[in-house]
Amino acid sequence: MLSTPATFEPLIRPQAADHPRTFVFHRGELLLNNATLGLPAPAIVAALPIAPERIHALGLWQGVYYQLAWLDAAVAPDAEHGYHGLRSLFGVVDDGFLGLAGRAFQLAEWARTHRYCGVCATPMAQLEGERCYKCPACGMMAYPRISPAMMVLIRKGDSVLLAMHTSSPYKRYTALAGFVEAGESIEEAVHREVYEEVGLRVHNLQYFASQSWPFPHSLMVAFTADYLDGEIRVDESEIAEARWFGPGDEWPESPVGVSIAARLLAAHKPRAV
Repeated sequence: MLSTPATFEPLIRPQAADHPRTFVFHRGELLLNNATLGLPAPAIVAALPIAPERIHALGLWQGVYYQLAWLDAAVAPDAEHGYHGLRSLFGVVDDGFLGLAGRAFQLAEWARTHRYCGVCATPMAQLEGERCYKCPACGMMAYPRISPAMMVLIRKGDSVLLAMHTSSPYKRYTALAGFVEAGESIEEAVHREVYEEVGLRVHNLQYFASQSWPFPHSLMVAFTADYLDGEIRVDESEIAEARWFGPGDEWPESPVGVSIAARLLAAHKPRAV
């Protein structure tokens, strides 16, 4: 599952390092060596047109210092390097590396989108020793954005409800999911989203697990719930199809392996009789 390695030590203050490794982003894509899918060598990064204020500390992993940076244009140093979307790296690169890349991307997007104050348009300044931008004119503060979202697998006897989301890049059946709205608890969001998307009522919510999901800055919080009442009635703007899968049904193709959805479904797959 996509996550930050347990041995990773996050840092906020930049560190002096002889051979720092740098995650360089252009929007949602990461600069990599095309052959190895590894980070470009320090000398390659040093030659890129990256302003010093666009370089941020990430942390230490396996004795190596990592940092992140971002560019306005997809500048590649040579034909051996190119920009790669994070989704294209699923199942291809080391999970720990992918977890760091996801964390770095969220911080790069925070830095890129908070260069100016959203209140008065004054250039922002990063606070010393804190992952926060503050406006020197009006005092508005901006921390890295995190957008909480719920995911829920509904159980009904030996069956579970799976749906195909209209906006998903993967046309696969998976658990229901949706963003938490202002003023809601995550549990309230579960009940609202389930009723809005498929017309069902649920109860007995049980927390399963959570996962940072850098597309671009989500925190997925997964639950199971038991069916209470109602008949499936899909919101066609959100759900292409939803149905119950039981022990005798062919199990659909699993969601992408690094996602919490894959782990949630695998843990509750109906057992064949």
